[in-house]
Amino acid sequence: MSAYKEFALSPLTLAILVTLSGPALADKQLSEITVSSGKTVGTRPVLRDEIIATESLGARELEKTGATMLTEALDKRPGISVQTECSICNVRNVVLNNLPGRYTTLLIDGIPIFSSVSTAYGLDSVSLGGVERIDISRGAGTSLIAPEALAGSVDMVTRRPTTDEFKAVQQFGAFGQANTELFAARAFSGGALTANFNYNTHDTVDADGNKVSEYSGYERKLGGIGFFFDDVGGFKIRGRLDLVDEKRMGGAMGDNYGKVKRDESGNPFRWNKGKNASPSPDGWVAVAGTEDGTVAPGGIVPYSGGQGGMSEIIFTDRQQFVSSATHALGAGKLRLALGLAKHKQDSYYEHSLYKAEQTQYYLEASTQQPLGATLVTGGLTYRYEDLKSKGAMADGTPNDGIDNYEYKTPGVFLQAYHAFLDGKVEINGSVHYDDHNIFGGITSPRFNVLWNHNHALNSRFAVGRGFRAPTSFFEQDHGILDTSRIVREIKEAEISDNASYALSYAGDRLAWVGSLNYNRIKNMALLDSGATDAAGRPITIFTSADKPVTVVGGDLTLTYKLTPALETTLAAEHFKYRFTEPGTLAFARPETRAYLRLDYESGPWTGMLRGTWTGPMDLKKFYDYANTPRYNFDGTRKLDKSPAYWTLDLRGEYRINKQWTAFLGIDNLTDFKQSDKESMLWVDRHGNFDVTQIWGPNRGRFVYGGLKLSL
Repeated sequence: MSAYKEFALSPLTLAILVTLSGPALADKQLSEITVSSGKTVGTRPVLRDEIIATESLGARELEKTGATMLTEALDKRPGISVQTECSICNVRNVVLNNLPGRYTTLLIDGIPIFSSVSTAYGLDSVSLGGVERIDISRGAGTSLIAPEALAGSVDMVTRRPTTDEFKAVQQFGAFGQANTELFAARAFSGGALTANFNYNTHDTVDADGNKVSEYSGYERKLGGIGFFFDDVGGFKIRGRLDLVDEKRMGGAMGDNYGKVKRDESGNPFRWNKGKNASPSPDGWVAVAGTEDGTVAPGGIVPYSGGQGGMSEIIFTDRQQFVSSATHALGAGKLRLALGLAKHKQDSYYEHSLYKAEQTQYYLEASTQQPLGATLVTGGLTYRYEDLKSKGAMADGTPNDGIDNYEYKTPGVFLQAYHAFLDGKVEINGSVHYDDHNIFGGITSPRFNVLWNHNHALNSRFAVGRGFRAPTSFFEQDHGILDTSRIVREIKEAEISDNASYALSYAGDRLAWVGSLNYNRIKNMALLDSGATDAAGRPITIFTSADKPVTVVGGDLTLTYKLTPALETTLAAEHFKYRFTEPGTLAFARPETRAYLRLDYESGPWTGMLRGTWTGPMDLKKFYDYANTPRYNFDGTRKLDKSPAYWTLDLRGEYRINKQWTAFLGIDNLTDFKQSDKESMLWVDRHGNFDVTQIWGPNRGRFVYGGLKLSL
């Protein structure tokens, strides 16, 4: 713990004290997450008018891209992506600054209520109904109340309706996709109520013909209610209750879950189909033979696990409640916040069984007050998170509670804001101290500077630290579930040190923002699922990397309004990765991406064209070929580098009248998919298979269309 104490006394922390004196004060929101309105050029956002560099995606922006869930809304943006981490179950994470997805914290109205378990599949089940905007802030400590956001935070801000509303959207698409969205609002004197419902289905997709899906099928039902009260005993209250029921399956085709679970023998698949397929439909080539010697080098490893042996089935049931209340307190304000979540997962992973139940809650009491010309925010937080699981290995051996944990984290935070030189320079310093029941006291400071060069140009500097208490569920690999136990050797929390600079300009027709980001992760959590104990039983070692991982990157986005109806956006990003221990960054990432977008809006017509270029990825480095060479099913080596590729998306809509709008869209117009170049499946030198050779799209051209009714 000495490292934390030393950091608490560093110049970074002491700099916070400097902000407690000086002239001029501009009113700011109580939480750094809820920010004031920003500048835009046309319909494209630049950065919000806030000291922390924050990009906002408004409701209209979400509608123009055709996003039906959070992961679709955030994907394909500079410094932001959605990474698929399993080709069968399609577990997805939101990646900021190309850091692992578990380092991104999702908040609802500024309240953190998601964990490693709930984000693994839960991000696909976050409804966009009633959302006013999504705020994205990159960097450790960007959220004052959520220091565990090592890569940054994503905050979904709900909209307070002022009139009665009703909206219905019905969409149909390729691969059996159908999406029904309903949203209703009732406004009344002193408040409003909202209700939303979403029903979304999609078939499994197998592009290479081997009868193993690359895109999992799902049936997703989401429902929620929101409430807004302007004055309850002097408090302004808002909140929402959300319910999630999702079933998904990948591997075997279709949605007969029970049949797949019962089918545990034989070979229903065709391993001789697809790129670099096996010479035999019955199995694949073992380059060095099998470890038990039953198959000679170069021979065929027969597959006999039935549909269940290559399938993953996950049922998710979640109830979530968040609410906050603000009250005038002297010249400042008081904020109270509450978050509760109950998350259940019932899953089947290639013959292994896993059931988990998690409870989370979050409490906050904070106040914001002016002290002279300085605005000070202080408060208390309490976070509780537990996980209880039951399961069995593929051979039926019980392994109940292998990843159980209980975290209790009371915390205190202090933030001071001050404006200098008549508001030309704004400084914000904060420190968050947490007393974790496992990892002890941890201090997370952050220091921000906003320099307004003129009315159109400004700079943002930031340096900060965050921490995260590791859990052993979806840190990197759900394959750990076929293990007798997890040996926990984690002794320290994961720590992120971050420094960033952003320069932004917003004029009448031109806007641009460029940013540089430095992220250094210490004590990165690692899993070794290939170990055995003295009795020869498989165990998983849960430990920390000895050396830090560093990710450094920069991105530039330019938006120009060509005509009153047409604007274009050009963007690019470039990142460098430094890590020495194999597996610390477990999924491949490109060094370079480029983005092109055209937006058109005139009269009843709205259109969007979006192109994303992804550069080559060093698969040999990220997937540790030196220690674990990977092979195709025909025995040939996997690609050392992935090819560069483009994806093109377009969407158009026509407003028929005030009530009705029709839309049509195509995602991945060029029909590029990884399975055309290389399977997402792979085998090691002894013929053991896995499902994580992922670098490209897992679904081809997707055509969709529908109608929207607004009243």
